[in-house]
Amino acid sequence: MVTRVEHDPLRVEFDFPDGSRWTARLAGAANTGLAAELAAGLVQLTHPLGDISRKGTAVGYAVAIRKMVAALGAAGFHGGVADLRRGHMLEYWMAATPSRVMHSRMLLKGCGDRVDAELRAHLAGRSIRRASTSRPLQPYTEGEWKAIEAGLRDRVGQVMSAHRNALTLAEHGPDGANRGVNRENLAWVMREHGPLNRVALAGVIGVSLDALEPLGAAIDELRDALFPPVDAVIAARYLFGVYSGVVPDGIRDLGLEDMTWAGDRTVLLNYIKHRRGPESVNLSSRGVRLLERWLDCSALLRSFAPAETAAHLWIFRDVKRRPGGPQGQLAVLSSVEAPTSGVRARQRLFDELGLLTDSGEQLTLHASRIRTTYHNQLARRSWTGRTTIDPNHTARVEGGHYVSSTTPAQRDAVESIIEDAQADLLRRTRPPVLLNDEEAADFVAQQPQEAKRLGLDQGALAELLGGEMDVFTASCANQLAGLHGPKGKPCPARPWVCLMCPLAVFLPRHAPNLLRLKAYFARQSRRMTTQQFLAVFGPYADRLDHDILPRFDERTLAEAAGAVEDTDAELPLRPEEGTAAP
Repeated sequence: MVTRVEHDPLRVEFDFPDGSRWTARLAGAANTGLAAELAAGLVQLTHPLGDISRKGTAVGYAVAIRKMVAALGAAGFHGGVADLRRGHMLEYWMAATPSRVMHSRMLLKGCGDRVDAELRAHLAGRSIRRASTSRPLQPYTEGEWKAIEAGLRDRVGQVMSAHRNALTLAEHGPDGANRGVNRENLAWVMREHGPLNRVALAGVIGVSLDALEPLGAAIDELRDALFPPVDAVIAARYLFGVYSGVVPDGIRDLGLEDMTWAGDRTVLLNYIKHRRGPESVNLSSRGVRLLERWLDCSALLRSFAPAETAAHLWIFRDVKRRPGGPQGQLAVLSSVEAPTSGVRARQRLFDELGLLTDSGEQLTLHASRIRTTYHNQLARRSWTGRTTIDPNHTARVEGGHYVSSTTPAQRDAVESIIEDAQADLLRRTRPPVLLNDEEAADFVAQQPQEAKRLGLDQGALAELLGGEMDVFTASCANQLAGLHGPKGKPCPARPWVCLMCPLAVFLPRHAPNLLRLKAYFARQSRRMTTQQFLAVFGPYADRLDHDILPRFDERTLAEAAGAVEDTDAELPLRPEEGTAAP
């Protein structure tokens, strides 16, 4: 990102990480010298020197410079930054809003040592007027989330179905015998000539405007079906957010070139997160399907759109004629060209969906809250190997936005999870119990503490040695202990989890399955990236290679290796755990 101050006229030119540009024009300020020094301070706050990396933030600082210079000038101050004293700024801060105070303090910090030492001491302390702390968006509840997804899916499905039905009607026109005053002919004319208003439509068909009056509602319905209005775009964008979790402004600004198709069912989506720059994500199958259906639904409208508009993903038919466009044809706009469009349409969508909160109040959709809920759902589903749910977030932001506990019950649950995790770490530090035939017979007598920990007496040991307590990888001292699932229920752990389990006892007869598991790890390491493999299988592979297999004698391992075929069929895997090429 490049930021520079130009003095003739005074302005600050920004090139943001997302490729956009903006110029803060400061010419005509009441005190040009002070404005120029503050502009230089603004450069020090801009990425990569500072945190400003998006237009909205830069605009706030540019406005703050103008307001600060004007207020100080009205108070009789006409010097530069070095002439500012504590009294000047205290008077300004007492009358300014919290945001203006924050901006002015940061601008002066950007000016560095040019600021008076006494004033710098104030800048290092607490602000006189501080903005109220905003609460992070809370995710929707499970019930609300299911209702949102179902409602949006039904609404978008209605849009797609109406579009297909209108195209089918258009296939049956034109019928000259009826002078065009029927649904089939109207659909055909609009398909061929675009989203016409009623006057232009009557002219093309060759009838009076009065002749179309009885079909007024049908005309509007067909036009909405063939050429999606902003209502349809808003519903599709919300549903896409539910399926993808992409930032709202990233969804809004998508272009057709931002989608890289790798086959029929895989799409790499490139988008701009304005505070970070370019990002990318592999879409889920539901997201890919929604994109396919939307491209089909908007294809006809796209054919009547200007080239710059047609290049955007979310396009819609406006209610007015585009200046300079064909006579009688309504405008085609995009969410990029009209980012604030659809305020009323959003409220209509909320009313149509009729969504309610768990307490029975009307549920309002918020695009950023949808993203928050999406990542909250990811956190509940499984651990991805990262310390944060979203790699764009710091742990502090993640904790405040997604996993913060808001009630005593939730705090107790989080503390219980932490305690269980700490206990699990302690259990994993214990060396594995691995016995040969001779050691097994004297195990209870020679290692009473270990036998007590495993809960083994003579009878239980006999069952364990006889194979009655075998699982795939080892013998389990107690499958109902609840270490990896509900207490009193059979252990649901995957085969490799036994490698780290304190209740596992490894005997020579388990060597073939251990080697099969080692071969499975090798296949997975070739299939996954190093980071993914270490996050998912790393601890288990390390335990197997360094703590378990080296304790078997070479003859046992050599005999067991002959039984290993190096295929997925040798292990009790779920379909998604296979390593075969798709």
